[in-house]
Amino acid sequence: MSLLVVGLNHRTAPTSLLEQASVSGDDTPKVLHDLAAAAHVTEAVVLSTCNRTEIYADVETFHGGVADISDQLSRICGIDLGDLAGHLYVHHDARAVGHLFSVVCGLDSMLVGESQILGQVRGAFRAGQSAGVAGSALSGLFQAALRVGKRAHSETSIDAAGASIVAVGIRLAASSLGILSEVPAVPVAPPGGSAGELGGAAMLAAPVAEPPPLAGARVLLIGAGAVGSLAAQTARRAGAAEIVIANRTPARAARVAEMHDGRAVGLADLPHEILMADLVISSTGATGLVVEHDLVAATLPGRGGRPLVFLDLALPHDIDPGVRVLPGVSLIDLETLRVALDGAQVAHDVEAVRALVSTEVAGFLDRRRAGRVAPTVVALRAHADSVVHGELARLHSRLPDLDDREWELVEGAVRRVVDKLLHAPTVRVQQLAGAPGGDSYAEALRELFDLPREVPAVVSAPDLDLVERS
Repeated sequence: MSLLVVGLNHRTAPTSLLEQASVSGDDTPKVLHDLAAAAHVTEAVVLSTCNRTEIYADVETFHGGVADISDQLSRICGIDLGDLAGHLYVHHDARAVGHLFSVVCGLDSMLVGESQILGQVRGAFRAGQSAGVAGSALSGLFQAALRVGKRAHSETSIDAAGASIVAVGIRLAASSLGILSEVPAVPVAPPGGSAGELGGAAMLAAPVAEPPPLAGARVLLIGAGAVGSLAAQTARRAGAAEIVIANRTPARAARVAEMHDGRAVGLADLPHEILMADLVISSTGATGLVVEHDLVAATLPGRGGRPLVFLDLALPHDIDPGVRVLPGVSLIDLETLRVALDGAQVAHDVEAVRALVSTEVAGFLDRRRAGRVAPTVVALRAHADSVVHGELARLHSRLPDLDDREWELVEGAVRRVVDKLLHAPTVRVQQLAGAPGGDSYAEALRELFDLPREVPAVVSAPDLDLVERS
């Protein structure tokens, strides 16, 4: 058995494909049932968010597992596997563990450090458990990942990284619009506490000046993911008079609009909404331009000379860089923000979490390798005990005149000889199990002593439990 993750995310697929790949809560049980019925999949968890759809699985064979999961993703998306394959990534065993740990810490999110993903991973794991397809292997992995995610958000300031980008971007936008004052940031939760409904962005609250920095401004948000939702919250706290959410999926735009007393529109409404807006914030995760030069140029005659500021929080860019040459138009992008931000602090927080993830992955893999060896050691001891029992029974029948004291001495001597012979190999194989390729030593013991391949249930379950409590 081995761990496997196959998926697509905001880095590998356009927004339209991510929306096709999205698995709703109502559809999750059916997808999990289909995965459990696949020939090479023994356990599965489906993680589907606005930025990713991933399937984590314990599989019998690598290639068979990749094929089964890829076919399932193809059915979910409703497109041919040949067209989907270029957008998929595959991580196996150690890389699968490292990927999940990075995801749950917010390192793989569009908004770095957002903690909404922590709850989403927890929900995906619980769905797998409820469907009966997340067994001991994935339970060990996900429980460890959730613990690592909690450590990352409580022991570092990774939460502040994404929030800083949005807050500083809006401050610069307010300056360009000529209405600058301090932008109130999203309040930060205390270490170990709740980071807020929007998933996580957190930074120290700044003093509110009068009037609010975006007082009277019309703000158009393009994209309704974690970044867009945070931008809506920050803009509303900064005093925006109107917030409009434009998104490819109307239902998602409506949800974010409702949360922030805004108005939802479709992408087809962009020409009119850009005409009316003072500030346009885009964070769609699309692979191509969402707002092009000519579209913006066409709105300028109707704006009456009002300044227009674009805040492009997407990577790759959503806004055509060429809009900078248009009269009255300003563009703030991620490169601009890197100069304004305390880049050293953000980089320090990210590196601290990466170091934490690296240490935790190594520890998890060591414990997993040791856990895999334990059943072999138990089987070897059981095999030796069976041989000793049989030989003592035969010896007893041949020496019926021995009294209880004499028989106790004989039995004790035989058992001590066997214990001493087994002591060195069993201790050594457990020591070697933590090293790369450690499983091969257990395999050698199984071959040399002709041990059964079945894993004793009484051994496997407690070993995995110990991994989670450590």
